[in-house]
Amino acid sequence: MRHPSLLNQHRPAYRGGLLLAWCAMGLATACTDRTTSSDDRWGRGGELIAMSGGEGGARYACATCHGVRGEGNGFDAPRLAGLPAGYLQKQMEDYAAGLRPHEVMRDVARFLDSHERVRVANHYAALPPQALPPATHEAIDAATPGLYARACQQCHGVEGVGTANGPPLNAQPAFYLTQQLQDWQVSKRRNDGSHVMLKVAQQLQPEALRQLSLYLAQIPPRRALADR
Repeated sequence: MRHPSLLNQHRPAYRGGLLLAWCAMGLATACTDRTTSSDDRWGRGGELIAMSGGEGGARYACATCHGVRGEGNGFDAPRLAGLPAGYLQKQMEDYAAGLRPHEVMRDVARFLDSHERVRVANHYAALPPQALPPATHEAIDAATPGLYARACQQCHGVEGVGTANGPPLNAQPAFYLTQQLQDWQVSKRRNDGSHVMLKVAQQLQPEALRQLSLYLAQIPPRRALADR
């Protein structure tokens, strides 16, 4: 039988090893890879994530700003209903990566893993296109439709309904559209991959930019022809 003093000599080492083991477990938990699919009950469907905020909680629920039907808030939060799933997924990835700066959306996107982003995108893409009525019915300059046709139509489609190369812009809030174009102008937003939007936006004078935003905001929400 070992002398008690010999046993005591081994206790500090044992306790230190146990402490290191617990620390290692804690670090492993803190560094969990969020690109893996969530097994909790909030990660089973896109609608539930949109309404609950997933692991981010209710403060990050999409519906808080974008409406329960994806209609937007008519001001600075765009409509999501009926937008292409691939586009919506890419925007979440770009928010998370900082390519599209927005503090709240960055946190929202980072709380969602890659599977949850797909589910949320599919949820909003499947909704009927809908939006709040325009905040203003200010008269549009007669030259604005022609300006849109020259500068935007090739990528964003007739009356802004979108194409394979650009998302729908119709029925988005005028303030939101103006804000996005201004961000493109100064390269604050830079997630189109080829800088086309930077070049287009920098050619627009402030009044032309405002007119384009008003024009698109007043076009009713509807899907692109390819989606009908």
